[in-house]
Amino acid sequence: MKNPLRSFASLYSTTLMMVLGSGLLTTYLGLKLTHLDAPQVWVGGMMSAYYVGLVFGSKVGHKLIANVGHIRAFVACAGVVTASALGHALIDSLPVWLFLRIIVGMGMMCQYMVLESWLNEQSEPSQRGTVFASYMIVSYLGLMAGQGAISLFPELGLEPLLLIAICFALCIVPIAITRRIHPDPLTPAPLNMKYYWSLAPQALTTLGLGGMIVGCFYGLAPAYATAQGIEPQAVALYMSCTIFAGLMAQWPMGKISDKIPRSRLIRINCALLGVLVLVIALVPFDAQLSLILTGLFGILAFTLYPLATALANSRVEQHERVGLSATILVTFGVGASIGPLIASFLMQKIGNDMLYGFMSICAFTLVIRLLFINKRQKAEQGTSQDYVMSSGDLASSPLAASFDPRIDVESVQDQMVNPDEDTVVLDDVDLYEEELYKQEYDEQDVDNQQADLEPVINAETVK
Repeated sequence: MKNPLRSFASLYSTTLMMVLGSGLLTTYLGLKLTHLDAPQVWVGGMMSAYYVGLVFGSKVGHKLIANVGHIRAFVACAGVVTASALGHALIDSLPVWLFLRIIVGMGMMCQYMVLESWLNEQSEPSQRGTVFASYMIVSYLGLMAGQGAISLFPELGLEPLLLIAICFALCIVPIAITRRIHPDPLTPAPLNMKYYWSLAPQALTTLGLGGMIVGCFYGLAPAYATAQGIEPQAVALYMSCTIFAGLMAQWPMGKISDKIPRSRLIRINCALLGVLVLVIALVPFDAQLSLILTGLFGILAFTLYPLATALANSRVEQHERVGLSATILVTFGVGASIGPLIASFLMQKIGNDMLYGFMSICAFTLVIRLLFINKRQKAEQGTSQDYVMSSGDLASSPLAASFDPRIDVESVQDQMVNPDEDTVVLDDVDLYEEELYKQEYDEQDVDNQQADLEPVINAETVK
């Protein structure tokens, strides 16, 4: 059996360079806007625009990959992202920067889709868990390296943008010269968000509000730290400490979720997170204490996404998980788009501490909402296979579900390549039950079957 790290070395190298450039660009823009004394609303808008681009990029990416193939689609999007990053050096207009962030988000979503579909299709079933975990670890390392790279350029000149362009240019090289077989083009899977919300309201509510919290951190934490008087080198340490704590918390949180019902664990997590961010907002800033507090924040905030995803997957059938993944990403993306806008407005009107003050409002609102929903449905007891490590920052595409080691490869390919074949798109639960009812009596006598199905036939006649 081949070592996945060696087999997919080219794709992992591409991922590392791509995420490094993305993380560096996000932090650079936050610090640069603060250095230019731009209103906080613009800082939040930059991150919101990125997530908007990610959400819309999933649709564009499917069509582009289907039309020109994986490598051409990746190279084209990498070129667009590189040009957009350099565009920040040519034009100082904030509206133009906002537009460029949307383009960067759309391009990066297409790149994520290329990498994930490629890894999923060519990884052996027995190794998919290792491949998935390795992919997420590489993504985390890229994010932390991107935060650390900003410390090399404390003046925030054009050098960071040049390094970002270099990263996106170099990420093309490994995937362009790889000798691996080219994967088949994919088409979008069926999606019915209303149906998935009815099945997993607790999980998707957590993803929506959790997206607001994570989006606020990535977009506004650099500006918050700078406003506290921290130098760019220390800001990089502040961000890296949070991301590293989130990475290290993935495995222990998965073990804990094996012993405690996930719906209850999410409520405990949100309550602790609400108290923590409220303390950060109220306690006077201290450089050393802030590293401890932000590390705890990373543990609680960055595990909400995988916990909620695990809870949602425990409530659906295997053939529904690809559509569920798209619903999860759209829900998370919408939350991550709205959160920074609201938080930046509050920071501008009240003060920088409202970044964590707004997060506390989101966390406590989530606890109250989950308690209300929990009264209407029974909490789920999960298994150890439900928890899958995740970056929790949309560093993935709708194809992440097909990359999930819990899902059967053939089932995924049937949905993604031929969504109309052997796939039932359910408009509501009643239609699903009616279909099962018909199948159950299909082999019975015709007269008996007609008698059994008479209420259904009458109902359809009335319609």
